Amino acid sequence: MDTEIAEKKFKSVPWCFNGHIHTVLCSTLMSAPNLNSERIEIDTPDDDFLELDVIDQGQKYPVAILFHGLEGNSKRYYIRRLAKEISARNFNVVMVNFRGCGDKLNRKRRFYHSGEIEDVDTILSWVKQQYPNSPLLTAGFSLGGSVLLNYLKEHGTHHPITANVAISTPFELKKGSINLDSGLNRIYSKRFLITLIEKLERKREFHPDLPTYSGKTLYDFDNQITAPLHGFADADDYYQKCSSFYFMDRIKTETLMIHSKADPLTPFKWTPTDDISKNPKLYGCFPDEGGHVGFWSKPQGWLETTIADFFESFKSNGKAYSIVK
Repeated sequence: MDTEIAEKKFKSVPWCFNGHIHTVLCSTLMSAPNLNSERIEIDTPDDDFLELDVIDQGQKYPVAILFHGLEGNSKRYYIRRLAKEISARNFNVVMVNFRGCGDKLNRKRRFYHSGEIEDVDTILSWVKQQYPNSPLLTAGFSLGGSVLLNYLKEHGTHHPITANVAISTPFELKKGSINLDSGLNRIYSKRFLITLIEKLERKREFHPDLPTYSGKTLYDFDNQITAPLHGFADADDYYQKCSSFYFMDRIKTETLMIHSKADPLTPFKWTPTDDISKNPKLYGCFPDEGGHVGFWSKPQGWLETTIADFFESFKSNGKAYSIVK
């Protein structure tokens, strides 16, 4: 895949004249197609569970594993539209729900976060059991992209992922968190906080010792809830340890980075473009237009096609045959 050509192929529809419009209209108006998938629950080593939606086309085909963003799920339009495109190309598809993001609230005190990698291990182990000879390809949107980059950094070349795509990744977690609580972005922040707080209070019925949220921002939530629940000293410790901005040189797996230069939630100025260009395993695709996860193209389908084309490059025995940096 020539990423420069992929960038130039993105043509925005005229009514999406900035990143906010792309982000909001794609989220509210783009349909999530119905898919012939099966809901499967898998156990985690700590006596919890994960909910997966699986499109099974047979063991002879490669597998694409898709990870959603903050407070998303496997039913979100961007997951379903990509799953439809990839499955049409004879891929098995596994659509992940992070803990507490599926139809059921998970059992343990913990939820998920931008550096969660233990559950990725659990998911990959299950997939390899089901499809032992198939190449595994992953794609993560926003927080899901951060999760996968953290996983790849931690495991080097000792993992089963053949290639990866990270879309609209929050590379600088602290700056991104603060950015979400300024200007128009407060609309997104409020929406995230509503569901995060609701889940926290539902879970408190079973775990009355959960920390209490008394803040007003996502930074406050991460400082008071996310960090202590997942073993971090505070929000700054969490952000510092899990921000992928600082470890692009440690990614040893072929990874396509898709990020709009007009992204309002995770501004492009925090994308580590120099480190991406220096790493021969990384490929940057940075269109001038588009939003956060949302890319309303003319014709529709640029994002799904770009990711699927990248995955196709690794379809034959897990080997790349058409990637140009």
